[in-house]
Amino acid sequence: MGTRVSYPVEVKMKAIEMRLAGIPVKEVLATLTIRNHSQLKTWMKLYREGQLHRLEQPVGKQYAFGKGPQYETETAKLQVENRYLKQQIEVLKKYAELERTWFPK
Repeated sequence: MGTRVSYPVEVKMKAIEMRLAGIPVKEVLATLTIRNHSQLKTWMKLYREGQLHRLEQPVGKQYAFGKGPQYETETAKLQVENRYLKQQIEVLKKYAELERTWFPK
């Protein structure tokens, strides 16, 4: 399996502009040193669907815009974060307890 390449948004937009101007795919790939024509095809699809925000997402992180947990208030968000951090502390305490049994002094 090959190495993933992350292209800057400017390169992606330039490739889209070149294709819209009628420049052949091979020439766009050679000019901008893009590895695969399917990548250009994906960018064009995102452009046509109006999902330009997805061009800014890093490799492997193609998530839907505006998705994820929504909180009604800032307080609710902080309560969830507080609960998560307390759980992390509890896990670390349990690990420290187990570690004492593994390596007695």
